[in-house]
Amino acid sequence: MTADDWVRRGSSFGAVAAAYAEHRPDYPDAAVRWCLAPAGPDVAALRVLDLGAGTGKLTSALTRLGADVTAVEPDESMRGELRRLSPSVPALAGTAEAIPLPDGSVHAVVCGQALHWFDMPRAAPEIARVLVGGGVLAGLWNSDDDRVQWVAGLQAAAEGAASPSLSRRRAEAAGYDADRLGPALFGPAERAEFDNSQRRTAASLVATIGTHSRLLVMEPAERDRVLGQVRDYLAARPETSGGEFELPMVTSVIRAVRSPDR
Repeated sequence: MTADDWVRRGSSFGAVAAAYAEHRPDYPDAAVRWCLAPAGPDVAALRVLDLGAGTGKLTSALTRLGADVTAVEPDESMRGELRRLSPSVPALAGTAEAIPLPDGSVHAVVCGQALHWFDMPRAAPEIARVLVGGGVLAGLWNSDDDRVQWVAGLQAAAEGAASPSLSRRRAEAAGYDADRLGPALFGPAERAEFDNSQRRTAASLVATIGTHSRLLVMEPAERDRVLGQVRDYLAARPETSGGEFELPMVTSVIRAVRSPDR
């Protein structure tokens, strides 16, 4: 992506905030617990920042597990959906590069489908600033499991505009090492994967794909063409043409612990 494309795509989600809240997948509790584990064994004792929180998909998982959550999200429409769905959670305007929280105020910073949108040279010191020593930074990504043949075919039908595949996410996650996060700020990054398969229909899967940034910034005619290809593909596949089906998905997670002497 060019810098302009990156900005356009990163700021495109507010236009489909309600559809994003309805159709994007949630996160498995086991993945969220793994993210938080270095910060302490009792989730209910943790203050957690959901950074780039969107409509609150990760926020709802954190609150369900008992964490004391604050959400920060730059887009007003996305924050509106978050407040509607999680009214008890403080939802603040802000970015990863300018977090509206005091120094050392949270035990964990978690980012669902968001870490790749951050300007990490600026965001990493800011994230470290709001974390306590020994606190954890974690990123989660939901991916279509393209080890399954028909899912790989779906990726081709969508011309790469669907949810990024597991193989692509693995390559991206490998780039989040200590050097990228800041070797003076965080320890080595750890990685894990969790099954997160979703029940879908052809219509709901097309709606989900329609919330991805590559499609959101397309010209309407081009977007309609790609989504039409996806509909035709799903109608032709025996796995997806008969009503509800299981979409194989994986949640990929990384975590890194803030250096305690910061």
